Amino acid sequence: MSQSPLRIGLLGLGTVGTGTARVLAENADSLTRRAGRPLAIVAAAVRDLDAERDCDTSGMRLERDAVAVATAADVDVVVELMGGTGAAREAVLAALEAGKPVVTANKALIAEHGPEIFEQARAHEQPVAFEAAVAGGIPIIKAVREGLAGNQITEINGLINGTSNFILSKMASEGLDFAPVLAEAQQLGYAEADPTYDVEGIDAAHKLAILAMLAFELPLALDRIRTRGVGQVEAEDLEAAAELGYRIKHLAVARRSERGVELCVEPTLLPEQSYLAKIDGVMNGVIVAGSAVGSAGFYGPGAGALATASAVVADLIDVARGRVLPEPGPGKTLPFVDPHTVVSGHYLRVQVLDEPGVLQTLTGLLADAQVSIESLVQKELGTPAGWAQIVMLTHEVSLGTIDQVLVRLRDLPCVQGEPVHFRVSARED
Repeated sequence: MSQSPLRIGLLGLGTVGTGTARVLAENADSLTRRAGRPLAIVAAAVRDLDAERDCDTSGMRLERDAVAVATAADVDVVVELMGGTGAAREAVLAALEAGKPVVTANKALIAEHGPEIFEQARAHEQPVAFEAAVAGGIPIIKAVREGLAGNQITEINGLINGTSNFILSKMASEGLDFAPVLAEAQQLGYAEADPTYDVEGIDAAHKLAILAMLAFELPLALDRIRTRGVGQVEAEDLEAAAELGYRIKHLAVARRSERGVELCVEPTLLPEQSYLAKIDGVMNGVIVAGSAVGSAGFYGPGAGALATASAVVADLIDVARGRVLPEPGPGKTLPFVDPHTVVSGHYLRVQVLDEPGVLQTLTGLLADAQVSIESLVQKELGTPAGWAQIVMLTHEVSLGTIDQVLVRLRDLPCVQGEPVHFRVSARED
């Protein structure tokens, strides 16, 4: 066993950076055996040199200049944990140009600038490892690239943002509205002060773009992902879904068929007994469907200092052993399915005048559009008086047809406000 340490330049000593430093220090002996050599942080780029940190920095050289750390002569591998896509991109490209492998947990960096970074990596024959960029402590990147390499992967379904899963779980279990639960998530540290990336599905879309790239050998396709946020889900939707035997989850889907590739992140009704429907709180879950394995499920913490550090350190061991896979290439040219042609069940909730003939009007409108109703529930509303809620589940029909139905519903004099619509998944696994 070589005793020459793998010298690490750490870019960022925030939550994940300090977690990584702690894991490396606390598990030093076992990690040395697994890596074949010691793993040692020799330098770290930080914003504030004097800030207190929840890790031992006595053996590190602290600098403000990330590029200087990334290109330092005494650094063998660069670990980028800064976040963002500006300074992080500059430092990662500089590290690769200097001939240094890169480990990153930055999904936005990979999803938005992956082609440029991978091209630089190939040009300088250096690996970029990014296990920690998707689903935190779940080794889903390694599973897709290595463990399931013998399969033609046809579909990935996942809950890959812990903040949105916490919000929907809390709303469902306690009958609460979105705003107070979001505020609680922020107080607990599960959501940022600006929660846009999480609650609007942008974070999950970044992760889905990476998974689809690896599973289907695609170019990164962030701009082809249909994305809807969890702020559109109300307490009455979660209650109605439960009465009908479903849970609403912020589901990320990558599906390949003869027609092409479908990519979406949106609130979706899942059968209550399905694997993903049972995953609550900040936990993540992913199901991968493959030609040989059938369906394989993965579950675990999607974020947090030590969970994410677990994935970062696993990548460092691979770098030390020289077993990181080559960078993804430009990818196959595959068509993308127009989301309006995708067929599924649908959930519709409409507030209507509680008077004779209204229900017949609604069902007649759906019948005219050749939309078949699977279930229908009507509830009287205490406020405002004289109004009722109609909740319908449809049989499978295209999204384009439902969009047309929604336009016609809005125009009905008996309908108040905006009709609510979510997709329904029939998957039981």
